[in-house]
Amino acid sequence: GDKTTLVVQPLVAACGVPVGKMSGRGLGSSGGTLDKMESFTGWSSDLTLVQFKQQLAEIGLVLAGQTHHLAPADGKLYALRDVTGTVANTALIAASIMSKKLAAGADAIVLDVKTGSGAFMASVEDAKELAQIMVDIGKDAGRKVVALISDMNQPLGHAVGNALEVKEAIDTLKGDGPADFWAHCLEVAGHMLVLADKATTLEEAKGLVTAVRDNGAALDKFRQMVAAQGGNPAQVDNPDLLPQARLTAPILAPQDGTIKAMNTAALGWAGVHLGAGRLVKSDTIDHAVGFVLTAKVGQTFQAGEQLGTIYANDAAKLEQAQQEILSALTWTSEKVAALPHFYGTIQ
Repeated sequence: GDKTTLVVQPLVAACGVPVGKMSGRGLGSSGGTLDKMESFTGWSSDLTLVQFKQQLAEIGLVLAGQTHHLAPADGKLYALRDVTGTVANTALIAASIMSKKLAAGADAIVLDVKTGSGAFMASVEDAKELAQIMVDIGKDAGRKVVALISDMNQPLGHAVGNALEVKEAIDTLKGDGPADFWAHCLEVAGHMLVLADKATTLEEAKGLVTAVRDNGAALDKFRQMVAAQGGNPAQVDNPDLLPQARLTAPILAPQDGTIKAMNTAALGWAGVHLGAGRLVKSDTIDHAVGFVLTAKVGQTFQAGEQLGTIYANDAAKLEQAQQEILSALTWTSEKVAALPHFYGTIQ
C-alpha cells in the first residue's frame, strides 16, 4: 500500500495543499516508498530540514527519508525493529509513524491504517486500536488527524515490486490505473483536502481530486518532485525507461474455481524472494523485479487462465515465485463476495 503516497501526494499538492512526507524503506514483507522512488535514476530522499522546507515552499511537494536532521532516532529504531522481530509492535508502529509526521511539521494528518493478511494489524479491531493511539498522539500535539481503516487481504492495485509499482502509480495519475487503487487514492486524498479546509464535504473534495488527475496537473506535480530530488523526469513521461526485468512468465490458474482468499503477506514475501525487498538490512534491492497480479478475491477463472505476470532477473527465483504466488491463493467452487476497500474511520 505504500505506493499510495506516490499518487495521493501529487493529487493533493496539485489542489494547492502543500504536502511534505517522511517515508521509510521496506520492512518485513512490505515494501517501502523510498525503495520505489529510487527506481528513478538519481532520485534521493536524503534532505536536510532546510532543503525539506525549501522544496515544500517552492513546489508544494516533498518526499524524504529519516536523516540525522529529521527524526534521527526513528531511523535507528526502524532498522532495529526489522532485525529484532518487533516490526508488528503496536506502540512502536504508532511512535514511528507519528514521530515522522510531527517532525515534518504537518498541521493535518490522514493515516491509512491497513488490516488483513498483508498488514501488521491482522484484525479490524487491532487496526482500530493502532489508529486510535495515533489519532490521540496527533491530537495531543495539536494536529488535526483522521485515520482510515483499509483492507489488505489482497494487494492494492495489481503491481508488487518497485519499478512496477511506480509505473502503476504513473498510470493511475494518468487515469489508467486499477479501479481499486484509484478508489483508494481518491478517498485518502479527499480526506486530506477536507482536513486542509480546501473542501467542506468529502464529495466536493473528490471532485477537486478527480479534476487535477484529469487535467494532468497531478502528474506534472509528481514530475516536479522527481526532478527536484535529482531524479530523471523523462522516466515519468516514459516509464519504459525505468528498470526492466530480463525474464517474464505468466501466472496461470492451477484449477477451475473462484479465488476465496489471498495470503497477502506470502505474496509480499514472494516479491522479496524475487529481489524486490530485503531479507536482511544490507541486501541490495533489484528495482526491476516483482509481479503484476490482476486477479482479485471473488473472481472466477478456468484452469490455465492468466492471473498475472512475473518479472525476474533470475530463472530459479522466477520458478520459486510462481510456486509461492500460487500457494498464497485459496480456491473454492462457491461464490465469494468482493472485499471492501474500507472498514471505517477514526477521528
